[in-house]
Amino acid sequence: MKYIAGFLIALLLASVSLAQEADLVGSDADPVDASVVLPDVFEDQSEWDSFAARVELAISAGRASNTVLGGLRSELADWRDIFLARQGLNASRIATVRAQIAALGPVPEDGNVDPRVSQRRDALNAQLLELRAPVILAAEAHTQADGMIGEIDDLIRERQSARFTERSTSPLNPTVWARTWDSLVTALRSTRAEINGQISNPSRRTEFVAALPGILALFAVALVFVLRGRNWFSRLTGLIEARTTRGRGVVRFFVSLGQVIMPFLGLVALSSALILTGMMGRRLEAVLENVALWGLFPILAHWLAGHLLPKSGTPEDHPLRLSEQVSGRAHRRFVTLGYALMLFCLVDAFLTANSFDAVPFAVVMFPVGVVLAWPLYRFGKVLRESLLEQTEEGARSFRGTVRGLLSRGLMLSAVGGVVFAALGYSSALEVLTFPAAVTVYVLGILLLLQTLTMDTYTLVSKSETGAQTALMPVLIGFLLVLLALPILAVIWGTQVTDLTEMWARFQEGFAIGETRISPTSFLLFAVVFVVGYTVTRLVQAALRTTVLPRTKLDAGGQNAIVSGMGYVGIFLAAVIAITTAGIDLSGLAIVAGALSVGIGFGLQNIVSNFVSGIILLIERPISQGDWIEVGGQMGYVRDISVRSTRIETFDRTDVIVPNADLVSNQVTNWTRGNNVGRVIVPVGVAYGTDTEWVTSILKEIAEAHPMVLLNPGPSVVFQGFGADSLDFEIRAILRDVNYVLGVKSDMNHAIAKRFVEEGIEIPFAQRDLWLRNPETLQKGYTPAPTPPKPSKDGDT
Repeated sequence: MKYIAGFLIALLLASVSLAQEADLVGSDADPVDASVVLPDVFEDQSEWDSFAARVELAISAGRASNTVLGGLRSELADWRDIFLARQGLNASRIATVRAQIAALGPVPEDGNVDPRVSQRRDALNAQLLELRAPVILAAEAHTQADGMIGEIDDLIRERQSARFTERSTSPLNPTVWARTWDSLVTALRSTRAEINGQISNPSRRTEFVAALPGILALFAVALVFVLRGRNWFSRLTGLIEARTTRGRGVVRFFVSLGQVIMPFLGLVALSSALILTGMMGRRLEAVLENVALWGLFPILAHWLAGHLLPKSGTPEDHPLRLSEQVSGRAHRRFVTLGYALMLFCLVDAFLTANSFDAVPFAVVMFPVGVVLAWPLYRFGKVLRESLLEQTEEGARSFRGTVRGLLSRGLMLSAVGGVVFAALGYSSALEVLTFPAAVTVYVLGILLLLQTLTMDTYTLVSKSETGAQTALMPVLIGFLLVLLALPILAVIWGTQVTDLTEMWARFQEGFAIGETRISPTSFLLFAVVFVVGYTVTRLVQAALRTTVLPRTKLDAGGQNAIVSGMGYVGIFLAAVIAITTAGIDLSGLAIVAGALSVGIGFGLQNIVSNFVSGIILLIERPISQGDWIEVGGQMGYVRDISVRSTRIETFDRTDVIVPNADLVSNQVTNWTRGNNVGRVIVPVGVAYGTDTEWVTSILKEIAEAHPMVLLNPGPSVVFQGFGADSLDFEIRAILRDVNYVLGVKSDMNHAIAKRFVEEGIEIPFAQRDLWLRNPETLQKGYTPAPTPPKPSKDGDT
């Protein structure tokens, strides 16, 4: 818990630093005259030089404690933030002066230049040097501060490594037990002496009597909250959950927070009452100040175990899919682990308050560490057993894999901490066992928050199964994991200063040419681009639904205008976002030039399709809704995008055609301009039929169909004399060519019916079959025997 407290303090300091940097950047953003800025910049230069000299002396001596070095590092970080902000000083004014110098042109080689131009150029160069002076000095000071921060971090890191790898006498060595016992007895006697001294002090007794009502009230609150608070809220949670139909998981979570808040307030009241008596002494008060924080370990253990490791229920309803027996064992191990953690912290604080030496400290902490390692090992073993049960039932899931790694890590940390501590590495329990136990809490809270996210999404979406397939809960869970990573890093020994350094590096961003891109730039770019993209979509929707339907443009033209507006809007949104964020991409020109050849060969098809898509939108040889035929595929154009065109065939399948094929290949557009088209219906009659009569009948059938235009009217063509029939064709213009197949079918039905009524024969192919050996078909026919072939020597 002390690691978590340190991490929260570091976050608070980082937020203050961010606010200071924002104020500095905001104050320097306005273009001001150099004569006004320079005195403000350099007035604290002497203060910085004095502080930097003091820090360099402390680093070179190497005798300062880690606490002192940490304070110096914090001040250095503040100075570094100031210098980073000053590097953007006078940026607008410097850009203006440079533009003025460029407008004067280069100095002629022959030296023939107007003296007024030369004088003006010299004045502008002098002004530019004056404007750039604070920027250059700020960059140099920033480099110096950054280097000293790195030196301090390296020094602290080396000390920690030396401490963790330092080996002393084993706590199992009996020769140190007597010394440890003497130290323990001395500490207890000193604590008792302090308490007796406070009790015998008349002024302390007077203060105690005066504060006695408040002390008794705090003791009563502590007694009630600690002993009954958790049970009250457990019953309240059960009652509310039983009466709730929707959002049961969300209600249960927030109501159950009382199981944590009430006992914690009770511990705070208890420690405050004991300190308020004034009888505890210096050593005991140092322990009591943090009792409430350490008491959170068992309190959170009961709370998390109740949510994640219930003692009853089927595996299908269990949060971790555990059986009732396995969940009950894990529940008990987890609660025991919480009390062991509290004991570990209490003993550590007591020994630290009494200034125990390294060897007695390690000897006393060893059995306490064993008490902590035992439930940790047993908890990891229970998780391992549950994983083996689930593996026998079916394939292991991702959560099962993570649980398997966690169980092995917990068991190894428990065993490794005890073994290394027994070998004399006194920091092993603090480095391995204690962080592993605290990690269980962090992962438990993380899993509980993920469950709360799923329940909240279910409540909001009003769908019981929607949260299982939705993307938003997954993204929130990923964000929770990212937020938990710094906490886990601090728990496992990472210095808070290391995290703040990473955050500072992240804030600084990276440089492209002379432009520095920071997270703020990215955020501003994203916001402006999203706004521009949204405005583009709104304009497209207004054109599609309100403006264009009132014009005389066809559907294809309307779609072309809407699509073109989308491309232009997105391009403008990107340009405006880049300009607003202050991102100068000129630094990428050299890299882009070097890669342009390779990119050109690799993306030539994509670029060709892109340009072809623009040509299709402008020239409009095809439009959305047209019936076209290309590459052996026939169907309706449903969508024209920047790279390809989607065609829906008559089989209701989508064919994606690259735009380059539509521009460079032959395309048949059946409905270009209008839907009028021609239908051809072939028909054959038997030889000997009156051709004039057939022509009149076919023309009458064509004119009777409602889809056939009478101007121009249909015609019947006598194509010629076929192999089996006299061939005719009905050729008619249809109002809508999209119905060509239906019209052809209707005409064929009418022709068949009318020919039957008129006695006209529709011939079919007739062939004569000639057999070469008809005698083989006679019954009982036996083929003549084949004479043997003579051999080569003439013998038969």
